[in-house]
Amino acid sequence: MHPKDSVSDGQPEPPVDAAEAAEVGERPEAAAEPVVEPAAVAVKRRPRGRTTLIIAAAAVLGIAGGVATGYTVQADRAPTPLAALSQPGLAYPAKALPAGKAPDPLPASQDRRVRTEGDLRKLIVPRPKGWQEDKALTALTQDGWLGAADYAMNFENEDYMYGDLLDQGLRRVAGTSWKKGEYRAADVYLVQFRSGAAAAAHAEDQRSYMPDEKSAGNEGTAIKGSAEGRYYLFPAERKAGYLPFYQARAIFSRGDVMVDIHIYDSAPISKKDIRTLAERQLERL
Repeated sequence: MHPKDSVSDGQPEPPVDAAEAAEVGERPEAAAEPVVEPAAVAVKRRPRGRTTLIIAAAAVLGIAGGVATGYTVQADRAPTPLAALSQPGLAYPAKALPAGKAPDPLPASQDRRVRTEGDLRKLIVPRPKGWQEDKALTALTQDGWLGAADYAMNFENEDYMYGDLLDQGLRRVAGTSWKKGEYRAADVYLVQFRSGAAAAAHAEDQRSYMPDEKSAGNEGTAIKGSAEGRYYLFPAERKAGYLPFYQARAIFSRGDVMVDIHIYDSAPISKKDIRTLAERQLERL
C-alpha cells in the first residue's frame, strides 16, 4: 500500500471532528450472511471470536474459584490488627519555595508537547537540497492537510483504515511531496493522534507487514534515536515494457505523532537516502 497524496504550506487544520466519527458509529448492522474469509487489511485488529470467548470464560471461572478459596481460608484466621491511621513520618516544607528558586518550565525547544501543539506542518523536515515541491500532488490536498478519509485512501482497504483511524483517535495529518530529476519522488506524512499509545500502535501496524513477501520482504534496519522505528528497502518491481520500480520506507513514532516516509525511483535507492531523511525528521519531533 503506497501513500499517494502530498501537501504544502497553509493555515492549520482543525482536529478531526465528531461528524466523521459519527459516520462510522452509525453504520447499520448488516443482515446475517454466510461466513466469508475476510480480506487482508493494512492494520490488523486483535482476534475476536470463539477463541476469545473461551479465554474470557476461563478467566471468569478462575476468578470465582480463587475468591471462594480465599474467603474460606481467611474465615479460619484470627483478626489482623489494622495499621494506625496517623503517619507522623510525613513532612512538608513549612513555606513554599521562593519565586527565584522555583524550577523554570521547559523551553519550547525541549518540550515535545509544545512543539506538536502548534502548526504540525512546520515540523516536517525541510526539503533537501536538489529537491523540488511536487505540485502535481500537493494540489490534491487542502492547504497542506489531509482529512481522515483522504489519508485512508492511501491504503488498499480504505474503508477499514478510515474506521480504524477514527477508533484510534486520529487528530490530524500533515505532509509534503517532493521530486528530484525525472523519476525520483518522496512523501513525508506526520499523522497525529490524541495519545502517544495510538501513534505507536499505528506505526506498529504498518511495520507488522513489512517483512511479508508482497511488501519489503525484510525486517528493516533500526533508526538511530528511535526505540522501535525502522527503515526498509524494497526489492525492485520489474514488468516487461516498464522501467523498474524501487521503493524505500521509514516508519516510526515520537510522542503522539506517527511518521511515514516514502522514496520512489526507477533507479536503486541507497540506505543512506532513506536513513538520513528519517533521522532528520526524528530530530524535529
